[in-house]
Amino acid sequence: MGRNNERNIKKHNDKLHKTQVKAKQAELARKERLKEIVKKFNENKNEE
Repeated sequence: MGRNNERNIKKHNDKLHKTQVKAKQAELARKERLKEIVKKFNENKNEE
């Protein structure tokens, strides 16, 4: 009866992958927002 049985390893890996996917999605969302902000900034700069 070890702690490193298949079920516990799978549960841990699923949790780990879920957090990694969440972090990746957050990073992509930040990049998209930054692109929008830069685009608006450049539009405003060109108007002046």
